[in-house]
Amino acid sequence: MLKKISLLVFYGSILSPAYAQLKADAGFSFGVGIPQAEFGDNLDNVGFGVQVNGVVGLKGIPIMVGGDLNFMIYGHERRFEPFSHTIPDVTVKVVTDNNIASGHLFLRLQPENVKIRPYADALIGLKYLYTDTKITNDGFEEFEIARSTNFVDSALSYGVGTGIQIMVYERDEDSRSTVDVSIDFGIKYLFGTDASYLKEGSIRRENGRVNFDLTHSKTTLMIPYLGATLSF
Repeated sequence: MLKKISLLVFYGSILSPAYAQLKADAGFSFGVGIPQAEFGDNLDNVGFGVQVNGVVGLKGIPIMVGGDLNFMIYGHERRFEPFSHTIPDVTVKVVTDNNIASGHLFLRLQPENVKIRPYADALIGLKYLYTDTKITNDGFEEFEIARSTNFVDSALSYGVGTGIQIMVYERDEDSRSTVDVSIDFGIKYLFGTDASYLKEGSIRRENGRVNFDLTHSKTTLMIPYLGATLSF
């Protein structure tokens, strides 16, 4: 029994200082997705979206590990239709969105204990491309009536990123705050493997039937973004 207690104390004395030396960041940003290469040749417009990320590391070591989640709309169509052939005097709104959801794991190289912190990332993950259509009422208070996913595909996503975090608020001993706040500006270049997807105008309605004009290409994106980071 005495031996077990001694081991617990020994391992606790090792783990406690290590845990105390952990550092972590959490960020939120708005981004613009600019299709590249053949992906850009196929799409006439850029995408807009949001992303969240988190990274952890040990103090004194400039390498951190983290993950991100991103959502972006790269196509949007809206039209108004009669509710049905038997009720043509009631109009509904039909909205179709072309979306990309993605997630990555990444390694980050970044200095610490400075107010201006540049960083570099290496990322790998997955892009999920999907198009959905929803019907809502045509009124001041909008609510969803029905929704359907038209098409889904996925692609491997990998690339590099770089950015800079500029501290705008620093915690101090006299404050109850436990975080530093920084403005975060960066850019990612994410290669994407081949995938099929829909874009604006790819859904054709003919004689009561729906036809999809699929496009197939690599899915490379460049994403400039601006946001905020909390450092714990």
